[in-house]
Parts: sequence; C-alpha cells; structure tokens
Amino acid sequence: STGSVERVANGESTAGDETTASKEEENKTGLVKFGWVKGVLVRCMLNIWGVMLFIRLSWIVGQAGIGLGVIIILLATMVTSITGLSTSAIATNGFVRGGGAYYLISRSLGPEFGGSIGLIFAFANAVAVAMYVVGFAETVVELLKESDTIMVDESNDIRIIGTITVVCLLGISVAGMEWEAKAQVILLVVLLIAIANFFIGTVIPTNNEKKARGFFNYQASIFAENFGPDFRGGEGFFSVFAIFFPAATGILAGANISGDLKDPQGAIPKGTMLAILITTVAYIGVAICAASCVVRDATGNINDTVVSGMSCNGSSACNLGYDFSRCRNQPCDYGLMNNFQVMSMVSGFGPLITAGIFSATLSSALASLVSAPKVFQALCKDNVYKGLHFFAKGYGKNNEPIRGYVLTFVIAMAFILIAELNTIAPIISNFFLASYALINFSCFHASYAKSPGWRPAFRYYNMWVSLFGALLCCGVMFVINWWAALITYAIELFLYIYVTYKKPEVNWGSSTQALYYINALDSALALTAVEDHVKNFRPQCIALTGAPMIRPALLDITHTFTKNNGLCICCEVYTGPRKLCVKEMNSGMAKKQAWLTKNKRKAFYAAVAADSFRDGVKSLLQASGLGRMKPNTLVIGFKKDWRNAAASQVENYVGVIHDAFDFELGMIIIRISQGFDISQVLQVQEIFPHFLFLISESTINTIQSMHVGEFNQKLLEASTQFKKKQGKGTIDIWWLFDDGGLTILIPYILTIRKKWKNCKLRIFTGGKANRIEEEKLVMASLLSKFRIKFADINIICDINMKPNKESWKFFEEMIEPYRLHESCKDITTAEKLKRETPWKITDAELEAFKEKVKPSLPFYICTYSYTLDQMLEVIMARKGVVSDYLYMAWLEILSKNLPPTLMVRGNHKNVLTFYS
Repeated sequence: STGSVERVANGESTAGDETTASKEEENKTGLVKFGWVKGVLVRCMLNIWGVMLFIRLSWIVGQAGIGLGVIIILLATMVTSITGLSTSAIATNGFVRGGGAYYLISRSLGPEFGGSIGLIFAFANAVAVAMYVVGFAETVVELLKESDTIMVDESNDIRIIGTITVVCLLGISVAGMEWEAKAQVILLVVLLIAIANFFIGTVIPTNNEKKARGFFNYQASIFAENFGPDFRGGEGFFSVFAIFFPAATGILAGANISGDLKDPQGAIPKGTMLAILITTVAYIGVAICAASCVVRDATGNINDTVVSGMSCNGSSACNLGYDFSRCRNQPCDYGLMNNFQVMSMVSGFGPLITAGIFSATLSSALASLVSAPKVFQALCKDNVYKGLHFFAKGYGKNNEPIRGYVLTFVIAMAFILIAELNTIAPIISNFFLASYALINFSCFHASYAKSPGWRPAFRYYNMWVSLFGALLCCGVMFVINWWAALITYAIELFLYIYVTYKKPEVNWGSSTQALYYINALDSALALTAVEDHVKNFRPQCIALTGAPMIRPALLDITHTFTKNNGLCICCEVYTGPRKLCVKEMNSGMAKKQAWLTKNKRKAFYAAVAADSFRDGVKSLLQASGLGRMKPNTLVIGFKKDWRNAAASQVENYVGVIHDAFDFELGMIIIRISQGFDISQVLQVQEIFPHFLFLISESTINTIQSMHVGEFNQKLLEASTQFKKKQGKGTIDIWWLFDDGGLTILIPYILTIRKKWKNCKLRIFTGGKANRIEEEKLVMASLLSKFRIKFADINIICDINMKPNKESWKFFEEMIEPYRLHESCKDITTAEKLKRETPWKITDAELEAFKEKVKPSLPFYICTYSYTLDQMLEVIMARKGVVSDYLYMAWLEILSKNLPPTLMVRGNHKNVLTFYS
C-alpha cells in the first residue's frame, strides 16, 4: 500500500498503520493539496519579501554602498541557499509529512534536537505574527497621522489596528488552507505590482521636487559616488548585515506546510530554491537601482541649486545642479541615508508602494500564523512533550489545527498588546537561525553517519558545505545579537536536556542512531588492538537468567557488580522442536530487551535455540560478545531441585559448569533460600499482561494486596532482596587460594554500590595456630597492596579437623538415592547398572573421596561441617572424575545453611564468598 511505501522510505516501522489510515481518509474526504507554485514558491517569496524591501533597503545600500551592499545581500543569500540545499536533500530522503522544519530535523537528528527546535520554532512563528502585524499597524498609523485622524494616541492605535488585523487573519486561516492560499496569491500580485512600480518609476523623468529630494534618474556619477561605503552613526558592515539578514529569512514557509503539499519531495526543493533566486535578484536589483538614482543626502529644498562659479569637489548632486553641502554639517531629511520612503518617492505611483508594504507585512503575518500551528501540531502529535498532546487534534478535511490557531492568536495578541517588540525581535531572528543551523547540521550529520538509509533524490548538496552553513548560521546569530544568541542556545539546551531525560518512545531511524553505531563499531575495533591488562580487568558476565523477568534476583545481583563496570548478557536457551523454538525466540527478543531497558538494567539479552540446555550454553559461551567485549565469567543460579529433577537435567547443569572451566571462564554460582524462578508468579500475566513489564516492588505490593494466599509471598520478597538497600552486615570472603583476584574483586565491587555501602568485608583464610598474628599481617599487607578496605581478618587454625560423624551421616543420607551400591551386587548386575545409570555414584568413587576427607572447615561456619580439600576437589573436578550427583551433593552441603551465597571460582583456583 501507499502507507507501507512511505513507512519503508522513512524507516518508521511503527507508523505504517497510521499512515495507511490517514491516506484512506484523505481519499475519502477530498483533502486539498497544493502544488509547488502555490504551496511553496508563492509562500516563500511572500515571506522573504518583507517590509525591509520597501523601507530599509535604501538605507542599507546608502550605508554600505553598492559594492558592500550587494555582498551583504549575497552573504545572506549564501546562508539561506545552503540551508535550502540541505532542506531539499532531507526533504527528498523519504516521505515528508506535516511539521516542516520540526519534521525534517526530528527525523534526521532525533526527538532531542527536533523537540527542542520544534517548540522554539513554533513560538518564533507565533511572535513573528505580532511583529509583522505591528509593522502593518505602524504604517496605517503613519497614514492616519498624515491625515490627522488618530483615534486615541499612536501606541493605542497600533494596538487597536493590530488586534483587528490579527482577528481578520485568524478568520482567513481558520476558514481553511484554500482561503488562505487564495489570499496569499492576491497579496503576491499586489507585491509584484508594487515592485514593478518602483522599477518603472526609475525611468520616468524626474521633476524639481524629486530632484531636491535627491532623485535624478539613472546617473553614472551617482552610481560611482554610491559604490563605496559611507558608514555613519556607529554602523559597520556587520551591524548593517544584522539589520538586513531578517529580510532574507522565510525560506521555510513552504516546508512548514509540508503536510498540505501534493508532492513535498518535489515541491520543497523546486519552490524553495527558485524563491531564493527570484527574491535575491529582486533585492539586488532594487538596491542597485536605488543607489544609481538617488544620492545619499538631500535637503528637499528646490532652491538649493548650484551658484555660478561654485566648486563641486566631485559631488554628483552638485554636478547635476543642486547644492546639498549643508547636509555635511546638519542632518537632512532626504536621500538614501535619511529617508525611509525612497521607494515611494522614486516609484511611478506612491500609493502602490504603500500597498506593497501592506501586502508584505500581511502576507508574512499570514504565513507565520499558518506555520506556527502546523509545526506545533506535528510536534504535539509525536507526543514529545506529553503535556501538549491536547493541541495535536485536527479538524475538518484538512486536519486543521484549530487549537493551535487559537494558541498562536493568544501569543500574538499578548505581544501586540505588550508592544515591546524591539527587545524580542533579535531573539526571534536567532530562533529562526537556530532552525537553519540544525537543518544544515542534520544534512551533514546524516551524510557523515553514512547510513544506507540516507539516499536523498536531491543530489546538489555537499556534507561539508552543509556543515559550513551550520557554522555560518551560528556565527550570524552572534553577529545579529550576542546576548540573544546566548539566550537561544540556553533555551535550546534546556529543552534538549528535558527531552533527553524524558526519553520519548519513538524510533525514527535518525542519523544520531547511525552515528552511535559507527562510533561503537570503531571503538570495538580499536579495542581489539589493545592488549588485556590486569589493571583494566572487569567482570564481564554471561548470566543464565532465562527470560530476565523470570529470575530478577539473579539479574539484580549480577547487575550490581557489572553496572558501569563491565558487560552483562542475560541469556536464555530454547529447547524443543527447532521451528517452534526459533519462532518463539525471535518474537520475544525485542520485548525482553525492552524489559531490561524499561527496568534500567544495563544489560543485553541473548537467546539461542538448541537440542539441549548444555549445547545452548556452549554456543553462548563461545559466541557471545564482540572482540574484547567478551564474557569472562559465567553466572548461574544454584539448581535447588536437583534431587527431584531428571538425570539429564542434572547432567546438563553440571556439564555447563565443566564447560565454563574448559573455556577458561570464571564461575559464580549463586544460591538464595527461596530460589530465583518466579515464573509461577508471572502466570498472572495471562490476566494482567502488562505485569510482564512491571515486575517491581510496587507491582509486588499490588499482587499481594489482591490475593496473598494465591502467591508465594516469600518468593516475591526474595526476588527483590537485591533491589533493596542492604543493612549493616558483613560480606564474608573465604579466600583460601589465589584465583587471580576474582573472589576479592566481586565483593569489593559490591561494597562500592550505594545499596551495599553499609556492608564491610571480612576475610577468612587458613593458617597455623602458632602464626596467627604473622598470617594476619601478611594478609593485611596484601589487601593494602590491592587497596581493598576490610573490617576484619580471621585466621582459621583448625582447618585440618576431620568432619564429625553427624555431618558425614547427613551427607550419606543425601546421596543415598543416587548410589549404585555395586559392591553389594554381582559383577554382571553391577556392570549392567553402570551402563544403564552412568550418573549414579559408585562405591569406588565415594571411597576415593573418603580417603581425601581429612581437613575441613570448622563446625561454626556451617551446621554441617565439610572438608575444604574435598570441596576444592569437587569444584575443580572434570567430567568423568566425579559423578554429577556427587558434584551436586557437595555444592548442596557447601551452601545449604549459609545466607545468600556466591560460590566464586577464578581462572585457576576456587573459593567461597557469601553475604551475611
């Protein structure tokens, strides 16, 4: 469908249905759309040709001269032309919807830049309505003053006329875009007649009254005299440029109604660039003609003629018979430098210039009155600022933003009544320039990011020219008014930070995203060239959480020591029919990564489909990560149900531990009393699907308040225990062998987290009874060398004590169901049982371990004492040396009655760490 094509062109996968629906609605209601002439060319020309053309251009060329005057016009045109090229490139890179400058910037640079510039651009257009209307009202009041028909006084008359004017313009706008477009065409015709009237007037023979005011028709001497600059009153090149530049703005008038164009991709480039060309030629033509016909100073007195024998000293007026020399010593009222009504004087019919001024001001006001609500409506539709969504609603066949019109009317009225526009005018000009700068930067950024999606149909642009245009706009902002530029940057920065903090849920495929990818890729490649160093070691964990919301506590504790420190990958293995597994896996990838993002977990989600759990983990251990950013530690929860689970599950679990050792990964096995799996709680999502994304303390409270008896309250509490701030306590580290430091590093990282800062490190290590103090000093010195703060060091002297009979009896009872007892059977039966149940513990295997059961940890650490040697042998064992159930039995007795436990093993040796 058409909507699908537009969606793909823009890379907006979430907007397809909306686009299709809007297209169908357009076809049904007969929506009015404009071509490039009426929709873009006419609007841009009217908005660029302002009152400056008629009342200030003569003064500008008088100050700067023809040469610098033309340079000023061309410099302003350079800014607008580069911006026009950038606008054209962006507009032809995919389907363009309503929103103009905001839409172009937001879809290129993202909602942060688009949202900030969209709001101030809409506001600038709203205030511009007041500026143009006040300009119109001032001209009317001047006419009233000449005819002595002032109603109240000048200030209040401006307010009265301004109010009536803006109400009339609002009526035209609300009537619909069709009526507004017709009004714009009429105003353009008047404006063109006024400009033509001026050019015709320059060739109509002048009279004595006009000569006295400095108008002599085309004269080479006047052209030569006015060619160079004559800056007065403290003016200079840049100050004159700052006064002229607002006359060149308005190039986005067509783009601002992009949603009302038949073909925005074709209309915006063609109409905008042609409008810039035509208006620039008109400005240069008027400037040169005015400076070739009118001298800089004139008295207006027809009797100021040249006396016989008087020396002219190169004065063109003197050579033409008039003596205006007294203007050097006292101010005069006429000439390019003194009379703002030069165009009226030169024109063939003066009132037509007044009509042109009316047309210029009213057309600009009307264009701004339409642009502001259209841009604001697009901004509100995207819901970048949630509080403004009220203004997103449109009415009628053209989806007119009536609420936006009313808001723009209120803002315009407020500034008309305040009537302090001289102060705010520089800020408004800077708002427009900030928009131009970001459009240019958008074009540069999109090109620089080299995204395959950047394929503008408009080819006449260059990324470096666009960057130059952006810098040029920023420079012009300071040239026009430095404090206004600073205010603009401050407002834009504030809005940028606000939008960034709020993180609107949109994805427009911006060039910012593309550059993030490029930077990340470059950094990852650069990192591969850097050799690992012990000082830069950090735990990079692959956590077997399954779906992250299923085992939140396992994720939380892992995230505690990887957040801002290292890589964390939450992994899930799908087993079963491959086709179904792959389908389920693919459908859940984005949702589970979104859950991590929503719950502010700095982790990645990865999943594989495999024939068995162990095969899947093998794949993850080997293939996860990128370059140097590869996991070096496997985090897994303790299999609490190992005694009731199928033998294949236990085999897979123990096999995963062996595989981690084989791949030279560190190993962390975590055990908590209630276990990690809360899937039975999450079954409530069948009734409340949104709970899948809201598993938090507030959600748990909601669940408990509904039916406490239906849920395992202890399980829920256990699942959030690592989210809570930990009270005063100790993290006990049983550092019995050097494993490279992982055992001490993990607890240290815990203590630097806010939630664990009240916990102190307590070190336990083995030693001899007659060397306790020496052993403590050695350990303290080592920890100081590592810069690890600790609360206490305990030397375990009775580490060689044998386990008591009760402990060994408990252990034998625990493994009894899994023993083969081959010594009680004949050889044939025993061999058969070994083949059928290879996972069972043989008498020979157990006897071998009994021989090693000599030293043990003291009874007061655990209710059931167990031997250190045996624990180490088990943890370091390889498949085939220790049966799976014997392995699990030792892990069970190692951690059964301890508080939440982390069994940590570095690359070489193994120790136990637990929190109490």
